[in-house]
Amino acid sequence: MKTTDQTDHKRRDFLKTGVAASAVTLAPGIVMHTAEAAPRDKAVDSSVRWGMLIDSSKCASGCDSCVQACNDENGLEAYSMPEGADPEKWDQQRPKWIRSVTLKDNLSGRISNLPLMCQHCENPPCADVCPTGASFRRADGVVMVDRHICIGCRYCMMACPYKARSFIHENVDIKPELAPRGKGCVESCNFCVHRLDDGQTTTACQDACPENAIIFGDLNDPNSEVSKALAEYPSVQIRADLRLNTGVRYSGI
Repeated sequence: MKTTDQTDHKRRDFLKTGVAASAVTLAPGIVMHTAEAAPRDKAVDSSVRWGMLIDSSKCASGCDSCVQACNDENGLEAYSMPEGADPEKWDQQRPKWIRSVTLKDNLSGRISNLPLMCQHCENPPCADVCPTGASFRRADGVVMVDRHICIGCRYCMMACPYKARSFIHENVDIKPELAPRGKGCVESCNFCVHRLDDGQTTTACQDACPENAIIFGDLNDPNSEVSKALAEYPSVQIRADLRLNTGVRYSGI
């Protein structure tokens, strides 16, 4: 038994050494880089609820920095329009995790520009209608799609009141490891969950916003930047009448 324990230790030491290696040369001019990762060491729990406050008064008309950052981070432009396809229809079908939306107040005529993505509801309608359980909400508030069991029925797309989900109609040319994607699946904003699971605390859209209009953090922590901002400024939920208790809030509307 003691010998087995020693063998296991040696195996673990060997694996650690392998992971720590910085690069491996496969062929002249081709190098595979290996980074020492810091994976999550325990399951997520409800002690944290990730959320976001977006100040729409800072969102300039025509600005798409957050949209482009999301596309780049998650590889949303990693496939090409099929030959002979209609450009207008192709643009309508392209996956969009963040949409730039313009709202107009019918009484005052005031116009607001804001990014609209998955609202990460506490009671997500998408999860309620999913027949396979592919749409689900993590304990930390992140609403996601398990692409391994998504059958592409698109019930979740019909149930989402924010039109936040997209269907992949064509083959994906490049499949990023951080955000695996594939034809026939539904997808949406996941708060850059790969970052969260790696110990980071910001999203790509937040980092890219030139006006600092996006604040992201733990809604359960009263000392987090997002909680302090929510306490200081009035905010609203989109379609608050649905009582979904969204994780994304807006101010300046």
